[in-house]
Amino acid sequence: MKLISNKVCPLVIKNSRILVFRHPSAGVQLVKGTIQPSETSISAAIRELKEESGLSCESIPISLGIWDAEFEGQLWEFFLCSFEGDLFETWEHITEDDHGHTFKFFWHDLHKKSESHCHRVYQRALVEIQKRNNLK
Repeated sequence: MKLISNKVCPLVIKNSRILVFRHPSAGVQLVKGTIQPSETSISAAIRELKEESGLSCESIPISLGIWDAEFEGQLWEFFLCSFEGDLFETWEHITEDDHGHTFKFFWHDLHKKSESHCHRVYQRALVEIQKRNNLK
């Protein structure tokens, strides 16, 4: 049975570090969102990255496959998004959706265990991303 994603998770990874953010009420997270009925998973990944972080992909994101999050029926498709230049070590982005929350972005070393105040689905996602991106 072929899995069809209903969520996208655009990833920005540089030097074995992955971009994460602190949500003001939900803890540390990865950028992730729902695929709208009118869009492809690639266009959803580009849109979600822009909406949640303010970043625009510089090329077409590369799919790292679909992952069953085993949480509320969510099937995530991971997309690797590339950027040529350097990105800030930290920054804040105010979302236009999600009630205008301020998300605080920073880099997490994929070789280290995720933060304890990171929801367990994100903790498991980070382990899966490390496997799929061959970061051991």
